[in-house]
Amino acid sequence: MQAHTISLDRGWHWKERDTSIALVNDEIQLKTGALSSKDWSPATSFPSEIHVELVKAKRIPDPFVGFNEHAVQWVGEREWLYLTRFGVRSEDRDKKSHTLVFEGLDTTCDVYLNGAQILVADNMFRTYTVSVPSQTLKNSGNELLLHFRSAKLVAKALEKHFGRVRAGSTNLGDSSRVYVRKAQYCWRWYWGPELMTCGPYRPIKLISYNVRIDSVHARARVSPAPELAPSLVVDATLSGDLSLFHTVAIMLRDRTGGLLRMEQVALAGDVNRTSAQEFQGIVNWSLGDIVKLWWPVGYGTQELYDVEVSILDKNGVALDVHTQRIGFRRVELIQEPLQKADRHGKGTTFLFAVNGVRMFMGGSNWIPAHNFLTELRPEDYRAWLTLMRDGNQNMVRLWGGGVYEPDCFYDICDELGILVWQDFQFACGVYPAHEQFVENVRLEAEDNVRRLRRHPSIALFCGNNEDYQQVLQWGDVSDLPARLIYEDVLPSVVSQLCDPPVPYHPGSPYGGQGWDTSDPTVGDIHQWDIWAGKERPWQEYAFRNGRFVSEFGMPSFPDVKTVDNWLDGDVKERWAQSKLMAQHNRAGSHERRFAIAMNENLRLTSDLETHIYNTQIMQSEAVSLAYRAWRREWRGRGKEYTAGALIWQLNDCWPVVSWSIVDFFRRPKPAYYTIARELKPISVGILRTVIQNRDNDRPKQFYEFGAFRSVSATLEVWGANSTLDARTVRLELRCFDLLSAWTHTEVLDAILLPNKSTELLSIPCPCPPLPEGEPHAVTPSHSVVVGARLVSRETGEVLARYTDWPQPFRHVDFPDPALHVEVAGEKVSVRVEKPLKGLFLTVETDCDKGEPARWTDNALDVLPGDPQTVELRRAGGTYVRLRAAYMGCEQGRVVHEW
Repeated sequence: MQAHTISLDRGWHWKERDTSIALVNDEIQLKTGALSSKDWSPATSFPSEIHVELVKAKRIPDPFVGFNEHAVQWVGEREWLYLTRFGVRSEDRDKKSHTLVFEGLDTTCDVYLNGAQILVADNMFRTYTVSVPSQTLKNSGNELLLHFRSAKLVAKALEKHFGRVRAGSTNLGDSSRVYVRKAQYCWRWYWGPELMTCGPYRPIKLISYNVRIDSVHARARVSPAPELAPSLVVDATLSGDLSLFHTVAIMLRDRTGGLLRMEQVALAGDVNRTSAQEFQGIVNWSLGDIVKLWWPVGYGTQELYDVEVSILDKNGVALDVHTQRIGFRRVELIQEPLQKADRHGKGTTFLFAVNGVRMFMGGSNWIPAHNFLTELRPEDYRAWLTLMRDGNQNMVRLWGGGVYEPDCFYDICDELGILVWQDFQFACGVYPAHEQFVENVRLEAEDNVRRLRRHPSIALFCGNNEDYQQVLQWGDVSDLPARLIYEDVLPSVVSQLCDPPVPYHPGSPYGGQGWDTSDPTVGDIHQWDIWAGKERPWQEYAFRNGRFVSEFGMPSFPDVKTVDNWLDGDVKERWAQSKLMAQHNRAGSHERRFAIAMNENLRLTSDLETHIYNTQIMQSEAVSLAYRAWRREWRGRGKEYTAGALIWQLNDCWPVVSWSIVDFFRRPKPAYYTIARELKPISVGILRTVIQNRDNDRPKQFYEFGAFRSVSATLEVWGANSTLDARTVRLELRCFDLLSAWTHTEVLDAILLPNKSTELLSIPCPCPPLPEGEPHAVTPSHSVVVGARLVSRETGEVLARYTDWPQPFRHVDFPDPALHVEVAGEKVSVRVEKPLKGLFLTVETDCDKGEPARWTDNALDVLPGDPQTVELRRAGGTYVRLRAAYMGCEQGRVVHEW
C-alpha cells in the first residue's frame, strides 16, 4: 500500500484563550459535530495568522492604516487557540506508521491530538514531525488543537531568567527578542511595525505509510573548470517497515518530462531498525552531454531537471515516490590576494564564480514582503522576483531578521536565474549560546539547509546580519557568545549537509583581522557612512566601495497612492512632516537625516507631491551612482576591487517611507529603473570632478558659488561589459549648455573588454568660454549637461546611455524641455528640445486593482536629438491618463489621455 498524505487545511477554527479555564482542552465544546461556543470563529484561510483573522472578523482595524498599529498591540500579548477535526480512511489507519508534519508554527505552541499533548514547539523556523500511534487515530472526529502562547511575553520571561543584553538600537525592537526563535522584525524594525504574529503559518499534514521516503539528497555535482563535467549521486532516507521494499528506481527527467536516464537498484533495509535508515550513493552517474549546466541570468540558460525516486515492493508496485527538482552548477566564493592595490590598499577578493566564471553581483536585499506571511501567495513571490530579473539583478540576499522563505521562493529563483545569499536568522543582537538554545538552532539549521541545498540558486549561507558589527560599534560589550553558533555550529551543518559544497560566511559584514567589519579590503561591508553613521554626502559613494558591498541605501517616500492608502482620507495629515507621516517612517533620526541630504541637494518645498518626487530622485541618483561607480571597480582578473553591490532594500513589509526601491504594493520607484540601467550587460558611466579655488570639504561633484569658487571640471568616462565577449562600440559624448545655445560633441571608437570595466576617456569638461571681462567667474561648465551613449558599431543599436548633470541640483535652473509625448498602443515615445532630468511616467487607471503598471524603462534623462521609446506593460484596469513628472515640473502633469 502506498504512503498517503492528508493536508490538514480545512475545518479550522480559532479563538482567544480563556486563561480562567485551567486546562486548555476544556475550551473545546462539541455539539453534534460542530463547535458550539460562540467564541470559536471559522478560519478564513489556512495556513492562518491571527491578525488576519481578526481583521476579517472586524475585531481589529487594519494595522497598516493610520495609527492602527498601536490599537492592536494587545493581540501579541494574548494566547490563541486553533482547532480542527479530521478523519482518517480505514485503509490509512491500517498502515503501520503515521507522522504529523508541522512545516511552520509561529512560534511558542503546545500541540494536542485527541486530548493528549504531542508537541511543545518553540521555533518558528523549524519543521516539526511527530510520530502518531495508529491506535490514537479515529475514522472521524480526530481533534488537533494548537495552543499559541505570547512570544512577546515568553521573550520577556527568558530575558528575566538569562539577563538583558544589547540588541540593536531602540528602533530595532525590544532586546528580549534574541531569546526567541521567531522572525526578529516582528518586534519592530526601522522600516516596519511592531506586530507580534501568531498562528500555523505554514502547512500541516498527516502521512500514513508502511514504508516511505523521508528525504532525498540529489547531489548534482559539477567538476572544476575547465572540465565542468556534471554527475549525479542520489541518497535516500527511508523509514517504516524496511522489509517491505525491494528495489529503488531512480529516473532523471528534463522539464518536459522526457526520460534522460533510469536505473533500478536492489537494496536491503535493516529490518531490525526502529529509526530511519539512510542509503548513500544509490546511483552514481556521469552525465556528460546528457544534461546542461544551470547559469545565473545573463550568463546562460536555467536548465532544470527532475529526479524521481520510487521504492518498489517485490512485485514492482510503488510504495512511495519522491520528486526533486535540481540544476547542475558549481558555485564558489573566492577570497584570494589582489594583484594590485586600489585606493584602500591591497587585501583580498570577495567574489562569486559560477561554473568557473567570475561574475559581478548586482542585486538587492530582501525582507519579508508582508508582516502577515500567510497573505503572500506564490504569484506574489513570482511578481517580486520577476521585477528583480527584469531589473537586471542577479543576486538576492535574504536578510537575517526575517524568515527562511517558502520553497516556492527558491524554486522561482532557480527558474529566473537569481542567485541567493541566505542569512541564517540572526540580526543585530547579542544572542545567547546556552546549551538548549544552541541545540535548537542546530536543528533549525539542519532543517533549512536540507530543504534548500538542492536549489542551484543557493550561492551562500551566512551566519548572521550585523551581530559582529554591532558589538564592535557599541564598544561596551565584552563578549559575543553566539560566536559558537556562527563559527562552529552553522559552518559544521553547512559543510556536513551540502554536497556539492555551498560557501559559508560567518556574518555580514565580516572580514578584517579581529573580524573588523568595516575594512574595505577584506570580506564584505555594509556601507552606512552615507545616510546613517557619519552622514556623509551620497556623492561619496563613488569612493566608499569595498570588496563586496552587501548593504547600502538611501530612503525615499513611496508612490503618492501608497501614501494616500495609509492616510485613509485624513487630509489634515497630508503633508510631509505630519504626525501620520511620522507613524509611517521608522528610520532613526529620519527628520534630521532627510533634512541634511535634501537641503544639500534639492530645493525645499511644502508641496507633498513635489517632496515625494524629490526624495525619490535623491534616492535614485544616490544609489545608481553607487552601482555605476562600484561596477567600474570590477576591473578584471586580479583587480576585482568591488565584486558586488546589493542595495538595502528591494521591498517593504507594509506601506512606509523606507529604503525600498519598490514599495509595498509593488509600485517601482525611480531608483528601480536607474539601477536596472546600471546593471545592463553594457553600461556607461561619467564622473565629473569639480576643481575649486582652494581646499574644501565639499563633495567633489559640487559647483560652488559662495566661499569657494569653482574654476574648472574634469570628466572620466568608462564602459562596463558583463558579457564574456569583447564589444566594439562607438562612444558619443554630447554636451549642452543650459544657459545658451552652445553644444559640443566628441566621438570615440572603442573596444569594451569582456567581463570588466574599460576606461574610455579622461578630459577637461567641455564648456562655453568664460564671459569677457569676468576672469573670476565660476567656470561655465556649471551649467553644462554631458550625455554619453555607447552605440554598437555592428548594428547601430544604442547599448547604453548616461547623462551627467551639474550638481547640486538646487543650483540648477532646469529649463522647460518642450517635452513631446507620443503614444502608440503600449509604446510611449518622448523627445525634447532642451535637456530634461528625471522623467518619471505614471499611468492612471479606472481602478487600483491588479498588478501596478510596469515600464520597460522609466526615470529617464532625455537630451535633444536623442528620442527614447519605452513600453508600458499592462496594468490592472483601463488606462485613463498618462502623467509625467520631471525636474522643474515635480508635481507632474497630464501628457496624454486615452
